[in-house]
Amino acid sequence: MTIAAERKSELISEYCRSDSDTGSPQVQVAILTERINNLTEHLRRHKHDFATRRGLMLMVSRRSRHLKYLARIDRPGYLKLIGSLGLRK
Repeated sequence: MTIAAERKSELISEYCRSDSDTGSPQVQVAILTERINNLTEHLRRHKHDFATRRGLMLMVSRRSRHLKYLARIDRPGYLKLIGSLGLRK
């Protein structure tokens, strides 16, 4: 499940650090969280879609790695990000 281009642009503009920022950890975590939420809803309807489940697990682990990096580099930014996205840690 992909996210719409408009929604992706909204996420980038909300979590970017500068005007041309699209690859910072904050932006990547926000986009991954949106995709994870979409796939979670999909898997609630299609319980036996194991290929999607595998992709979801890969995205969750990628988001976890980004969050670990962000927590190590910028602790206040990490806390602000997980608060705004509703992630628990």
